[in-house]
Amino acid sequence: MIQAHLRQQRDESNDYQPVFYDLSQEKDHQALVALLEARPYIRINDNIYSQLRELMKIRNPTQKLTQEESDAKIQAYVGNTPLEQFGIWVYYPWSDRVVHLVNEVDFIELRTSRNQHKITAAEITLLSTKKVGIVGLSVGQSAALTIAMERTCGEIRLADFDNLELTNMNRIRCGVHNIQTNKVIIAAREIAEIDPYIRVKCYPDGMTENNLEDFFLEGGKLDLFVEECDSVDIKILSRIKAKELKIPVLMEMSDRGMLDIERFDLEPDRPLLHGLIPEVDISTLKGLTDAEKLPIFSPMLALDKVSSRMKFSLGEIGKTITTWPQLASAVVLGGAIIGDTCRRVLLDQLKSSGRYYIDFEQLIV
Repeated sequence: MIQAHLRQQRDESNDYQPVFYDLSQEKDHQALVALLEARPYIRINDNIYSQLRELMKIRNPTQKLTQEESDAKIQAYVGNTPLEQFGIWVYYPWSDRVVHLVNEVDFIELRTSRNQHKITAAEITLLSTKKVGIVGLSVGQSAALTIAMERTCGEIRLADFDNLELTNMNRIRCGVHNIQTNKVIIAAREIAEIDPYIRVKCYPDGMTENNLEDFFLEGGKLDLFVEECDSVDIKILSRIKAKELKIPVLMEMSDRGMLDIERFDLEPDRPLLHGLIPEVDISTLKGLTDAEKLPIFSPMLALDKVSSRMKFSLGEIGKTITTWPQLASAVVLGGAIIGDTCRRVLLDQLKSSGRYYIDFEQLIV
């Protein structure tokens, strides 16, 4: 019975971009009707009125609006537009859901209202013009979701060739139904469900020599690059490109809260990774095992300074474990560190380069 059902079910798609329908446009109205007729199992979430009620509330902070006052303000704002045609309808094909939302300007105002005044209105507007690229979707996933929730950018580019395995789920936030789904697709879908107006571009083959130029420049040059990949050659090649283009680079190691900042935008002559990259032939660095990477990673990532448990674990690779461990707490902390630093760099509030540690075992004793 199960095998028969599996043969009949639709193949899993790699869709990660939502589809928008503006019902004030007849063409969009007909398209959405056709979609719902073809897929009657689609769930519709229509809570537009609660969004409008919140919009009136945040626009009148000195008043405690009664229900009648709120309704009157909503009516004045909507005017003669039927509520069904107000805002936008967003279809998420991977979950077969349609959600009714306010338009982009109102959505951003609502979504960022509780950032004020930690992030000012002018800063929110500026950040919405920024483009951030992330390669490596373990710490990178946490960073991407933090950046999206805080709305630190208007466009995000994600690169990772890896599909999710159950062993990844000690640190990657998602459901078990995502096993064998590409990591960038998982992250992109969650970002779209948080904020469909953030533009997301995915590179499910990972960052390669062939798509490096496209990743950094297609659709406009990146404003900031987050490097969280395990490929030694891409760690180096991506920094060479970032330095050439004068793009700042962030990296978090998910051990002892180690953060690297490389301000190639302010220091175009700065050596890659603070001058810690050993002299190697990049062409020999592809396809290395984790054990083979260690001698190269050691000076780059200061592996002599890692936590005692990480140091022990590194010696166990290929013996009792297959790769270096990462804990969810460290990865989530890394996402927060990247998110905070990313915002401050993009707002020109932080100008330094260097290597920094936020080590809870030292801070909380």
